[in-house]
Amino acid sequence: MPGYKAHIGGALVLGGACLAGAVHFGYMGREAQPLAALLGFFVLGALFPDVDTDSVGQRLFYGILLLADLYLLYDKRYEWAAWTGLCAILPGVTHHRGWTHTWWAMLVAPLPILFLPALIGDASWRTFVPLYLAFAGGYFSHLALDRKFS
Repeated sequence: MPGYKAHIGGALVLGGACLAGAVHFGYMGREAQPLAALLGFFVLGALFPDVDTDSVGQRLFYGILLLADLYLLYDKRYEWAAWTGLCAILPGVTHHRGWTHTWWAMLVAPLPILFLPALIGDASWRTFVPLYLAFAGGYFSHLALDRKFS
Protein backbone atom coordinates (compact mmCIF):
# COMPACT_ATOMS: atom_id res chain seq x y z
CA MET A 1 0.00 0.00 0.00
CA PRO A 2 1.15 3.55 -0.65
CA GLY A 3 2.76 5.46 2.19
CA TYR A 4 1.98 8.93 3.48
CA LYS A 5 4.14 10.64 0.82
CA ALA A 6 2.14 9.01 -1.98
CA HIS A 7 -1.13 9.95 -0.28
CA ILE A 8 -0.03 13.55 0.17
CA GLY A 9 1.16 13.62 -3.45
CA GLY A 10 -2.12 12.17 -4.68
CA ALA A 11 -4.06 14.78 -2.71
CA LEU A 12 -1.90 17.60 -4.07
CA VAL A 13 -2.32 16.40 -7.67
CA LEU A 14 -6.09 15.89 -7.41
CA GLY A 15 -6.57 19.03 -5.29
CA GLY A 16 -4.42 21.12 -7.61
CA ALA A 17 -6.34 19.90 -10.65
CA CYS A 18 -9.72 20.54 -9.00
CA LEU A 19 -8.72 24.00 -7.80
CA ALA A 20 -7.21 24.92 -11.17
CA GLY A 21 -10.49 23.90 -12.80
CA ALA A 22 -12.52 25.85 -10.24
CA VAL A 23 -10.43 28.97 -10.88
CA HIS A 24 -10.47 28.50 -14.66
CA PHE A 25 -14.25 28.12 -14.80
CA GLY A 26 -14.86 31.03 -12.43
CA TYR A 27 -16.08 29.13 -9.37
CA MET A 28 -13.22 30.54 -7.31
CA GLY A 29 -10.96 33.55 -7.34
CA ARG A 30 -7.19 33.46 -7.50
CA GLU A 31 -6.59 34.54 -3.88
CA ALA A 32 -3.81 32.45 -2.36
CA GLN A 33 -5.21 32.00 1.16
CA PRO A 34 -8.51 30.26 0.27
CA LEU A 35 -6.77 28.10 -2.33
CA ALA A 36 -4.08 27.08 0.18
CA ALA A 37 -6.73 26.30 2.81
CA LEU A 38 -8.62 24.09 0.37
CA LEU A 39 -5.43 22.34 -0.68
CA GLY A 40 -4.72 21.77 3.02
CA PHE A 41 -8.13 20.15 3.41
CA PHE A 42 -7.35 17.87 0.45
CA VAL A 43 -4.19 16.76 2.28
CA LEU A 44 -6.03 16.29 5.60
CA GLY A 45 -8.64 14.18 3.83
CA ALA A 46 -5.93 12.05 2.23
CA LEU A 47 -4.24 11.43 5.59
CA PHE A 48 -7.44 10.74 7.54
CA PRO A 49 -8.04 7.07 6.55
CA ASP A 50 -4.72 6.08 8.17
CA VAL A 51 -5.31 7.81 11.50
CA ASP A 52 -6.37 4.46 12.94
CA THR A 53 -2.80 3.09 12.89
CA ASP A 54 0.61 4.20 14.07
CA SER A 55 2.00 5.89 10.98
CA VAL A 56 3.63 9.07 9.75
CA GLY A 57 0.26 10.02 8.25
CA GLN A 58 -1.35 9.66 11.66
CA ARG A 59 1.29 11.83 13.32
CA LEU A 60 0.97 14.49 10.60
CA PHE A 61 -2.83 14.52 10.80
CA TYR A 62 -2.89 14.77 14.58
CA GLY A 63 -0.06 17.31 14.57
CA ILE A 64 -2.11 19.55 12.31
CA LEU A 65 -5.20 19.04 14.50
CA LEU A 66 -3.17 19.82 17.61
CA LEU A 67 -2.03 23.13 16.11
CA ALA A 68 -5.60 23.93 15.07
CA ASP A 69 -6.92 23.06 18.53
CA LEU A 70 -4.24 25.15 20.25
CA TYR A 71 -5.14 28.09 18.03
CA LEU A 72 -8.83 27.67 18.88
CA LEU A 73 -8.01 27.63 22.59
CA TYR A 74 -5.77 30.69 22.21
CA ASP A 75 -8.59 32.44 20.35
CA LYS A 76 -11.00 31.49 23.18
CA ARG A 77 -13.16 29.43 20.83
CA TYR A 78 -13.63 26.68 23.37
CA GLU A 79 -16.68 25.07 21.81
CA TRP A 80 -14.82 24.67 18.50
CA ALA A 81 -11.80 23.26 20.34
CA ALA A 82 -13.98 20.71 22.13
CA TRP A 83 -15.66 19.56 18.90
CA THR A 84 -12.28 19.31 17.16
CA GLY A 85 -11.00 17.11 19.97
CA LEU A 86 -14.09 14.89 19.95
CA CYS A 87 -13.94 14.35 16.20
CA ALA A 88 -10.20 13.63 16.42
CA ILE A 89 -10.59 10.70 18.82
CA LEU A 90 -13.26 8.80 16.87
CA PRO A 91 -10.87 6.84 14.61
CA GLY A 92 -9.04 5.56 17.69
CA VAL A 93 -11.91 3.22 18.55
CA THR A 94 -11.47 0.97 15.53
CA HIS A 95 -8.92 -1.26 13.83
CA HIS A 96 -6.78 -0.34 10.81
CA ARG A 97 -8.51 -0.63 7.45
CA GLY A 98 -11.84 -0.74 9.21
CA TRP A 99 -14.52 1.87 8.67
CA THR A 100 -11.98 4.56 7.75
CA HIS A 101 -11.24 2.71 4.49
CA THR A 102 -14.81 2.62 3.14
CA TRP A 103 -16.50 4.76 0.49
CA TRP A 104 -19.29 5.75 2.88
CA ALA A 105 -16.77 7.04 5.43
CA MET A 106 -15.41 9.29 2.67
CA LEU A 107 -18.82 11.00 2.66
CA VAL A 108 -19.69 10.74 6.38
CA ALA A 109 -16.39 11.51 8.13
CA PRO A 110 -16.17 15.11 6.86
CA LEU A 111 -19.83 15.92 7.71
CA PRO A 112 -18.82 17.81 10.89
CA ILE A 113 -17.19 20.35 8.58
CA LEU A 114 -20.68 21.18 7.32
CA PHE A 115 -22.81 20.89 10.42
CA LEU A 116 -20.70 22.05 13.35
CA PRO A 117 -20.49 25.67 12.18
CA ALA A 118 -24.29 25.84 11.99
CA LEU A 119 -24.71 24.13 15.38
CA ILE A 120 -22.24 26.44 17.05
CA GLY A 121 -23.82 29.42 15.33
CA ASP A 122 -20.70 30.69 13.57
CA ALA A 123 -21.94 30.47 10.01
CA SER A 124 -24.21 28.75 7.55
CA TRP A 125 -23.23 25.23 6.51
CA ARG A 126 -23.20 26.42 2.88
CA THR A 127 -20.08 28.47 3.59
CA PHE A 128 -18.21 25.27 4.42
CA VAL A 129 -19.21 23.18 1.38
CA PRO A 130 -15.87 23.80 -0.42
CA LEU A 131 -13.97 22.57 2.67
CA TYR A 132 -16.18 19.47 2.86
CA LEU A 133 -15.63 18.74 -0.83
CA ALA A 134 -11.87 19.25 -0.51
CA PHE A 135 -11.63 16.87 2.47
CA ALA A 136 -13.80 14.28 0.69
CA GLY A 137 -11.69 14.72 -2.46
CA GLY A 138 -8.50 14.04 -0.52
CA TYR A 139 -10.18 11.05 1.11
CA PHE A 140 -11.13 9.78 -2.36
CA SER A 141 -7.52 10.08 -3.51
CA HIS A 142 -6.41 7.94 -0.54
CA LEU A 143 -8.97 5.23 -1.25
CA ALA A 144 -8.16 5.28 -4.97
CA LEU A 145 -4.44 4.89 -4.30
CA ASP A 146 -5.22 2.04 -1.91
CA ARG A 147 -7.35 0.55 -4.71
CA LYS A 148 -10.47 0.41 -2.57
CA PHE A 149 -12.64 1.18 -5.62
CA SER A 150 -11.39 -1.62 -7.88
